[in-house]
Order: sequence, then structure tokens, then C-alpha cells
Amino acid sequence: MQKLNLPTYNFKLKSKENKTLIFDKFRKKYIVLTPEEWVRQHFSYFLVEEKKYPISLIAIEKQLSINNIQKRSDILVFNNKGEPDIIVECKAPSVTINQSTFDQIAKYNLKLKANFLVVTNGLHHFYCKMDFENETYIFLKDLPSYN
Repeated sequence: MQKLNLPTYNFKLKSKENKTLIFDKFRKKYIVLTPEEWVRQHFSYFLVEEKKYPISLIAIEKQLSINNIQKRSDILVFNNKGEPDIIVECKAPSVTINQSTFDQIAKYNLKLKANFLVVTNGLHHFYCKMDFENETYIFLKDLPSYN
């Protein structure tokens, strides 16, 4: 898999039926290793190892219903009250992040009302803080650490 613009971590990998699987410590099972999953695993570890978010506050591929259509957020981080705090949208490194990527995460946030949005393809990361009053987001240089 491609080297990402994130720290490297020791992942458990295995092969099954000509597919590489990666152990997801959040979902507690092996998942088929796709380029997007590679980014998702790195970024979820980044949240725990570098930003110090408790593993218990992180949900991977959390299902949500938007206009009666089932969607999944790649990574959802909750605050201590159990409210959505950060939504992370992961794309494969080959995918260019564009306005439609931001539109996708913004639609999720109409439902979730998280304070922060992150869009990443593993190479480029965009961090935004929501400004609910003005219905916009403010780009940040970095994601705040857990406090």
C-alpha cells in the first residue's frame, strides 16, 4: 500500500482468498484492505495515538439516515456527552479532494451537527471548525487534540 502523509503504525495484516485483510481494532474484526480502508485505518490510529482521543469515543462506518437514504460516516468521534464532535471523510489516495467531497461531509453534518469536519485522502488533510451561526466552516491548520 501507498505511503501516506500520516505516521506509520503496526497493523495486523493477513491474506485470505487472494485478498489482504487488515485488523480493525475499533470494529474488532478483519476488513478487506482497500486504498480507502488504508487511509481510514491510519487516520483512526492518528486520532488515538497522536491526538489522544479515547478509542471508546470513536465509531468507524457509523450508519446514519439522510432523507431516508442509509449512509455511513467513515470515522465519527463523539464528545464525553455522546454527541458527535468530529466527522472524518476518508478517500483513497488516488481520489482528488474537491467541492463534492466537502458537500458529502456537509450533508452528513446537517444530521449529525458535529463541531469539526475532516476530509482526507491520506496525502492531504483538510480540517474545518463549524460556524453554525453563519452556516459555514472555518479551515484550520490542524485538528485539536483531545482535552
